[in-house]
Order: sequence, then C-alpha cells, then structure tokens
Amino acid sequence: MAILVDEKTRILVQGITGREGTFHTKAMLDYGSKIVAGVTPGKGGQEVHGVPVYDSIAEALDSHPEINTSIVFVPARFAPDAVFEALDAGLKTIVVITEHIPVHDSMKFIRYARLLGSRIIGPNCPGVISPGKSKVGIMPGHIFSEGIVGIVSRSGTLTYEIAHAITRAGLGQSTAVGIGGDPITGLNFIDVLEMFRKDDQTEAVVIIGEIGGDMEERAAKYIRETGYEKPVVAYIAGRTAPPGKRMGHAGAIISMGTGGADSKIRAFEKSGVAVAKRPSEVAELLMKALRR
Repeated sequence: MAILVDEKTRILVQGITGREGTFHTKAMLDYGSKIVAGVTPGKGGQEVHGVPVYDSIAEALDSHPEINTSIVFVPARFAPDAVFEALDAGLKTIVVITEHIPVHDSMKFIRYARLLGSRIIGPNCPGVISPGKSKVGIMPGHIFSEGIVGIVSRSGTLTYEIAHAITRAGLGQSTAVGIGGDPITGLNFIDVLEMFRKDDQTEAVVIIGEIGGDMEERAAKYIRETGYEKPVVAYIAGRTAPPGKRMGHAGAIISMGTGGADSKIRAFEKSGVAVAKRPSEVAELLMKALRR
C-alpha cells in the first residue's frame, strides 16, 4: 500500500506548457507516473512530451475521465484560480507546487477543499512520492527506494537528504509527503500521521519540521494523546535561528516566544519521539527504533 498516490494515480498537470511544468512533466513521466493530460488556457491542441494539452480541466476530463489528481505549476497570481478550477471539477487530490501565493488566498482554497472533501498538498511544496509507484512532484526520484518508512516534511531539500540516508540504510520509503513551508498548508503533520497510521506498508515515520508556528507541537501532542503505535523519529531545522528573523520558508519565523526549535524538540521528546541532532542521524535512530 501507499498513501495519497500509487499505481492508480492518473495525473493532470496545470501549467504544463510553462518552463517548470514542461521540465517536471518529463521527470515525472520518466519516473513512471501516469500523466494523461495537461491544461494551459489558450494552448489547447498542443502536446508536451506526448501529453495532450487542453484549455480547461473540463475539456481534459471529457477526454480523460480517469483523471483523479492534479499538480499545479501555475504562477502565483493565477494559481488560486487554477486550484479552484480543479476543486470545482471534482478532483480529490491537488498538489500545489507554486510558491509565493498570498496566505489569504491559500486559506480560501484550503477551506473550500475541506468543504468538498478534497486534499490540498502544499502550497510551496515538493509534492509526494510513493517509490516504485508514482511521483507527483519535483523531488529527485532516484534517491528514493520502496520501503517501510513514511516521511512527512516541511522542507524540500532536507527531505531529499534524509530520504537518501534512509535509502542507504536499506529501509526505503513507503511514501514521502512534502506538506510545504508556508504558514498555512493543506495537509498538516497530523493529517499525514493518521494516513501513515492506517497504512500497512509504513512501519515507522519520520517528521521533518522546522522553526515557526506550532505544527510540530500539535503533532507531538497527537502522538502522545492517541498512543501512536508506530515509532516516530523527528528532525527540527533551525536550531540556531535568531528570534524574530525570517529564515528561508515563509512559515519559518520565531515570534512572541513561540516557534523555536527548543519548544518543538521538548514536545517531541515528551511524547517519546526520538529527535535527531543532525539529518544524518535520522537513519540511525530509525534502525534503533525498528531494532534492525
């Protein structure tokens, strides 16, 4: 099994004719992902790497009713409208790669998605990959391998580094989900932890957090209060970040005495979650937790 994406995932690429859309469509196709259509208004009738392009999602669905997932490479100004179009078309999983979407716009389409029972991954995220099954995102597929560790992360590049270490350790990944680095995201840690909880393939989970907000603290409380059965290992980026200074992601800022690495680490340790001091230590802690 896997969560969110698998061999049955049929993908629509919104913004397929743009530079990012074109590049990553090829990378996803090369990985084996089933991309059946693309949408760019005004570019209908073209093809990108053999994928037919349509002017609207409605047109794409008329020809490809099997589409169930969208990935958005639309520029920030137009991305909210693209997401609303996908939601109104009935798509249930939408991966929003686009960064720099205003937070109030993200809040609107995330709220709308929840009302419709759809899932938003992102925005400002690397996407999701179930190794050996499907990749809907921009992560380098070659560093992932099919296995037993679920990854949920706020950081793209740290996901790659830690996944590579897990692959080298011979554990592999069931699914890796980049939830995004913005202050407001569609899926959060708790959402994905619950999915991994129900997934038979996932035997352990890695949480890659960072300073800013209280998403990690809430995840730690969820793990503790629900008696999470699977071992969890965490890594928190930004231990040395100075308070009040924005670091990298829009959501990575410490303010009003909250959002610091120390409070997140304490919360996880209180919940019995092993916290790595370095990314390279995550695989070692997993091996210990799984008694390998």
